[in-house]
Amino acid sequence: MLNITNRLAWTLAAVLACGINAASATVYPLPPDNSRLIGENTTHTVIQDGGSLEAIADHYKIGLLAMLEANPCTDPWLPRPGTVLTIPSQMLLPDTPRKGIVINLAEMRLYYYPKGENRVIVYPIGIGQLGRNTPTMVTSISQKIPNPTWTPTANIRKIYLKEQGVTLPAVVPAGPKNPMGLYALRLAAGTGTYLIHGTNANFGIGMRVSSGCIRLRPDDIAALFNSVPVGTRVQVVNEPVKAAVEPDGKRYVEVHQPLSRTEKDDPQTLPIRFDARTTRFVAAPATDRAMVKQAVARRSGMPVLVNNGEPVTPEAPQVAEKTADSVAAKDAAGAMAHRAPRAIAPARRRRAVAQALL
Repeated sequence: MLNITNRLAWTLAAVLACGINAASATVYPLPPDNSRLIGENTTHTVIQDGGSLEAIADHYKIGLLAMLEANPCTDPWLPRPGTVLTIPSQMLLPDTPRKGIVINLAEMRLYYYPKGENRVIVYPIGIGQLGRNTPTMVTSISQKIPNPTWTPTANIRKIYLKEQGVTLPAVVPAGPKNPMGLYALRLAAGTGTYLIHGTNANFGIGMRVSSGCIRLRPDDIAALFNSVPVGTRVQVVNEPVKAAVEPDGKRYVEVHQPLSRTEKDDPQTLPIRFDARTTRFVAAPATDRAMVKQAVARRSGMPVLVNNGEPVTPEAPQVAEKTADSVAAKDAAGAMAHRAPRAIAPARRRRAVAQALL
């Protein structure tokens, strides 16, 4: 990891203490089996001394890079007062079984489908950084661990010493200095190396920051820990592009920046290969290929309407049970989600922010 400078540490402490309180988890009604569109985008107007983009993202239960994808020209440290930010709360469910936990690495979100309940709970997550990637898998929760200790590998201890000048003990006890936070869910895959756990930091959610595990904000991991039983199915996928045809005939594509494979990769321009399902979706006569091309270039992380022919009048999708505060602006925000994508965002700024936070 890169060191956090004194200035950065001070800035984070200041802006995260700005008085924006974290919202509860985002809970959406589960749509019918033939529908995958949930939620709707809202807006947030930045006030004076309104905090960093991370603080705003935390309030709305959104990951930092998701906010940067949706608002590419925003200063992540001190957004300009009066700026109207898009809160990307509309999304397509991953094309997976609606069982247990589904994690899409590319969008850095965790979807939890409580058994026997007609709802889905969505959490932003942090995932493995470059070189310590979180793998795709189908597995289950094998163990629930309150107040976990952390046993860093010899390689991780070497990295901490080299990059941060920190000598880690063989075992870090539970407590405020433990980067795993207060709760952990062990995955059964392999030797049980990978966990879903909390964090003791005020940043890093919605980013590639971990050594391969999946991180949640403290309130989120507490809620998930208390809800998920041992044996729960867990599926981890890596799908930067999601496409769906809704029952009313509307066709949506949602494009996220793909995960970098090398230090030289630019996630904003890295080629994206469609899987067979998406290829068929794009090739269908009802799909406007030019709009798909724009969506792939823009990579906003939000569903974009790509019907061929006459524009389709947006209708209100299902609303989350617990939504953002700026509900009064939802009509404008919903229209923003469906209009032609904006110009390509300055990806180097987003990557620099991610690196600075590590």
